[in-house]
Amino acid sequence: MDFTKLEQSIGYTFKDKEVLKKALTHTSYAYDNHVESNEKLEFLGDSILEFLTSKYIYQNYPRLKEGEMTKVRAEVVCEESLYEVAQKHHFSDFLYLGKSERSTNGKAKPTILADSVEAMIAAIYFDSSLKQAEKFIIDNLKQAIKESSQNVGMKDHKTVLQEKLQENGNVNISYKVIKTVGPDHNKTFVVQVSCNGKYLATGEGKTKKQAEMQAAQKALQM
Repeated sequence: MDFTKLEQSIGYTFKDKEVLKKALTHTSYAYDNHVESNEKLEFLGDSILEFLTSKYIYQNYPRLKEGEMTKVRAEVVCEESLYEVAQKHHFSDFLYLGKSERSTNGKAKPTILADSVEAMIAAIYFDSSLKQAEKFIIDNLKQAIKESSQNVGMKDHKTVLQEKLQENGNVNISYKVIKTVGPDHNKTFVVQVSCNGKYLATGEGKTKKQAEMQAAQKALQM
């Protein structure tokens, strides 16, 4: 497989293509083909991601208290956030999946894609240095950290909307991406929020979370 487009997208060219291939090798493919999967890389990448994200928050957001830093990190270092990174760089086009996952559209599964981002972090570390791994992490999560730090300690619009709608009992609140606009490197998401199937409002943003927040905010103003 030619990884040129992927390497251009992530801004890093691997010296050892085998470690890159391993980072993109799901357990289903490894089982079918008797090769090593990305699980061990994912394990290490998870720790590197948490450490370097913590370091960046500590150094760049001195006003945050310890508990607030923990909340920001938890909000950014999560499956949804990493899934968006994988989508941004089209990881799905380069994944090695076994027959079982190919038959169930594994390339679109958030867990598989998020895990491949953690494996990629470790692969970059092994192929180069912690500094290069840090560059990849911060390039992709800097904006999300900024947004999270601005809202930390406050109830977000989604939480407030949920509390308001559930005053008289449980309801089903759903957020759905109805459209994306713009090129992959500068995409805008349009999200619709509904309650028990009834449309409430629409929001947009550079991330799904941002669009969901705006949709919830508009719904609260109605």
